[in-house]
Amino acid sequence: MKKKIDLSPLWIAIAGVLWGFMGLFIRRFSEYGVESMSVVFLRSLFTAAAALMFCFVTDRKSLRIKLKDIWIFIGTGLGSIVFFNYCYFTAINMMSLSAAAILLYTSPIFVTVLSAVIFKEKITPKKIIAVVLSVGGLVLVTGIIGSGTPVSGLGIAFGIMSAIGYALYSIFTRFAINRGYSSFVCIGYSFLFAAVFSAFFADMNAIGDMLSSSPSMVGFTVIFTIVSSIAPYFLYNLGLKGTENGKAAVIASVEPVAATVLGILLYNEIPTPSAAIGIILVFAAMILSI
Repeated sequence: MKKKIDLSPLWIAIAGVLWGFMGLFIRRFSEYGVESMSVVFLRSLFTAAAALMFCFVTDRKSLRIKLKDIWIFIGTGLGSIVFFNYCYFTAINMMSLSAAAILLYTSPIFVTVLSAVIFKEKITPKKIIAVVLSVGGLVLVTGIIGSGTPVSGLGIAFGIMSAIGYALYSIFTRFAINRGYSSFVCIGYSFLFAAVFSAFFADMNAIGDMLSSSPSMVGFTVIFTIVSSIAPYFLYNLGLKGTENGKAAVIASVEPVAATVLGILLYNEIPTPSAAIGIILVFAAMILSI
């Protein structure tokens, strides 16, 4: 009898690739003067509506969550999605994009440590090597070494907090999965809370002006929601069911590599030799994590 192939790492890798497309959509929103936190609100609102509607149509009973479990979805919505985005966007404004990206993708370190403490996942030499390869590879991909760009202490603090917020998604979602909640329920309620909290930071006038002046942006936002939220989060949650948190975080770090490759294909952004080596290191880390 043939052994069933575990596709969990593949789902997580595909999720990372889809998240790598986000920059394309963000550029489009920026053209209409919609700021980052307003995009977070739009993304959260559309994602929550789509996921919860899917649950309502397919399995209404799944929408019932226990009162004692609400903290999990507040954790993913506020503690991860909103907190991570706020800290990351703040870090970007205080330092170079590459520096902020490197600090963000130290998240596998926090995921590995937190998972070891909370879920008793073992920290093995293989995991440590994978994390080192992943972070080292991303340093080369972003080209931060030798850039000469100054980095502020406060910017570093926000960058590290963004990594912690990013890591918390895996932690809180693991709690939800262990308690039997489906991927779409996790996505729906997490982004519902994210939409509520991010509404306080969003520029509603800018959003209204964009949608009224260009109705086609409604369809664009729907596509953005599917590509950057519904599909990748569903696949990531699906992959988490068969993959340890620490390994999943390393595999998902393919996101900036995917963004780099996308830049090569669409914008003829030729990578440097060090960036090419960095891509190889990230893939090596992924293979170690499978």
